[in-house]
Amino acid sequence: MNVTTSTLSLTVADVVASREFFRTHLGYEVAMAAEGFASLTRGAADPAADIVLLRTGTEVLPPEQRHRRAEGVILAFTVSGLDAEERRLREAGAPITLPLREEPWGERLFQMTDPNGIVVQLVEWVAPSNPV
Repeated sequence: MNVTTSTLSLTVADVVASREFFRTHLGYEVAMAAEGFASLTRGAADPAADIVLLRTGTEVLPPEQRHRRAEGVILAFTVSGLDAEERRLREAGAPITLPLREEPWGERLFQMTDPNGIVVQLVEWVAPSNPV
């Protein structure tokens, strides 16, 4: 198997709200869109996963999946310059729901939550303060 692209498909109540969140705050572009559907990308040169947003209840999904929503998933992106990203997003009014913090194992992170409840975490790794 040769994986050429990774895509995360999320079922949400309001496709437009999530689409605009990812465009505005995380630099995604709309690759394709239709009623109840949006395919988002950051381009071939960017290793971030593509995202597909599907409206809850859409008939393209199997019946057992149509009314499920994206819950309990944390979409994490490892970035460089975490402090600058946190500052940029805070100044832009992004919904930061977990402030910037550092874990003892060397993970620095903060979280945002999109209008449909999708949790997006930005992470940067540093030398742990308490190595094991």
